[in-house]
Parts: sequence; C-alpha cells; structure tokens
Amino acid sequence: MMAPVERSFFSRYDTVQLAQKLIGMRLVNVTDGGITSGRIVETEAYLKDDPACHASRGKTLRNSSMFLEAGRAYVYFIYGMYYCFNVVSGEEGIGEAVLVRALEPEMGIPLMKSRRGTEDESNLTNGPGKICMALGIDRSLDKHALWEEPLYIEECDNGVKLDIACSPRIGVRDGKEAKLRFYLKSNGHVSRRSVNE
Repeated sequence: MMAPVERSFFSRYDTVQLAQKLIGMRLVNVTDGGITSGRIVETEAYLKDDPACHASRGKTLRNSSMFLEAGRAYVYFIYGMYYCFNVVSGEEGIGEAVLVRALEPEMGIPLMKSRRGTEDESNLTNGPGKICMALGIDRSLDKHALWEEPLYIEECDNGVKLDIACSPRIGVRDGKEAKLRFYLKSNGHVSRRSVNE
C-alpha cells in the first residue's frame, strides 16, 4: 500500500483529463470489517453542460456534493438499491464528476466476495453498484475528502504502461454519443467490452 494522493492532485486536471488519470490508480476503503482496494480500470466523465450529468440543471440536495472542490466523493443512490461512487472534478461550484465504473480487485478479496455474495472474482467490481457493495461505500462517505482515510485514492506503481481506450458512456439516455468513457483495454474487469475491441 502507498500513501493517498495529495489534495492538489485532483485540481491539476479538467474532468476529462482526470477520468483518464484515474485509470490505473487504486481506490481504498478502510472499514471496521477490513481494508478493501482495487485498481481503477474504467471511468466516465460527466460535464456541467452534459445532459447526462446530475448537475446540468443546477444544484440540488442530491447533487450538492458535485459542486464541492475537486477530490471530494459524490455518492448517490439509484434504482432504490445501489450506490455509485464518483470523484468530484473541475473547479469548485461548477458541478462535474468522474464516475468510477470498474475496479480490478486487489486487497480484501474474501471480504468483497462476502459483501457481494459471490465467489466469482471477475464479477466482484465490474460495475459501479458492485464497487460500492464490495468496498462498503455508501452515502455516509458522500462529500468525503479522497486524499485521506477511510476512503482514498493512491498511486498504483506497478510499472505497466497503460493502454487506455475511449468509447461512448454506458447506460445513459441523454448524451450517450459522447465519448467520455475510458477503460483499460483488454482488462478482464471492465464492465463491458467495446465492440471495436
């Protein structure tokens, strides 16, 4: 394990750049049940003027975290059953974020399997709802600073050159043609393969 990234890391990049920079980094959550972590292998960028972005129509109680400084967590609830984890990005007050869509499980895999109710490691964290279940992320971590425990992002120094691919986002109705999804090409833990791969 390495140290969390510095607070300034998140503000160095715009939202699209950050979505790419997060690929290959590690998401860690420290809980009473144990530490779980995974290498980020898939992200999606959501921009202020993007019809698929929660903040595109202004600030609300639900999306208020998106308007905080870059590097805060934005955790929301969907379909009455799943949480999704995002990294707030861009300038404070703008309302942009990067959705983390898939991880390659690393630490605490038995705990992840228990939380998810599956022994299939390839199916543990290959989707945003699955990530939150496996790592124990919920609304209590909304607004959390991702440069400090318990939930944080750190460098993942494995010396491998990253082959990052780009495609339209998944599961959005509006703005679905925008190529704002980034993923580690040929990685077996991404949520969905590209038709061009």
